[in-house]
Amino acid sequence: MIRTLIVDDEPLARDGLRVRLQRESDVEIIGEAGDGPGAVEAIRSLHPDLVFLDIQMPGMGGFEILEQVAAEHLPIVVFVTAHDEHALRAFDVHALDYLLKPVADDRFLESLRRARAALDAETPAAGMRERLAGALDAQAAAATAASPAVIRRFVVKERGRYLLVPAEEVSWIGAAGNYAEIHARGGAYLVRATIADLAARLDPARFARIHRSTIVQIDRIREIIPEWHGDFDVVMEDGTTLRMSRGFRDRLL
Repeated sequence: MIRTLIVDDEPLARDGLRVRLQRESDVEIIGEAGDGPGAVEAIRSLHPDLVFLDIQMPGMGGFEILEQVAAEHLPIVVFVTAHDEHALRAFDVHALDYLLKPVADDRFLESLRRARAALDAETPAAGMRERLAGALDAQAAAATAASPAVIRRFVVKERGRYLLVPAEEVSWIGAAGNYAEIHARGGAYLVRATIADLAARLDPARFARIHRSTIVQIDRIREIIPEWHGDFDVVMEDGTTLRMSRGFRDRLL
């Protein structure tokens, strides 16, 4: 069953979604929320698989809701909006699905089909969540006039659920084949990226590459110890010792 939450400040809009969802045999409506704080509480407590989420609500919009819950639980999201097609181009860039009010039956069914596909297959689900993380980054970049290319968070999997880990919580990153291993919160998480790609997109004021296979957060370094052969040992605040090669020492020191 697809455990589904409906979030919209308009009662009629919630009614319309509820009626459509009740027709689907594989959907279980586990709750509804009519405002931002209620949505945050419901997502945190219920851990829905799928959320139909209104983009604009008084006090707290859809992206703000996701920012608050992403570190604990990140569901598959179908946005619901009263914007016109032109205003939705920003969402298309990140391939996030949306429903335009008033909701048409064919678009509703197509959104539900995409959600089913994402939930049925591991890779599409992860990809949708990564695009959602990208959309959150774009929103933050627009608000701060920062470059949208800078990585501010990582999508990671933990015990069957997906979390967003802010970049500032990452201690160091190591290469692992076609993946990178993110070390944060006392654990290690794989993301599909190369060290070179991450080095180019992480904030250079916060992160430094110390080896062809290692990136560290500068503020998490405890000490740097020169070795007789010209390389250095970089000791992180948690006691982890990493090798810094001579070719990268100038970038850090």
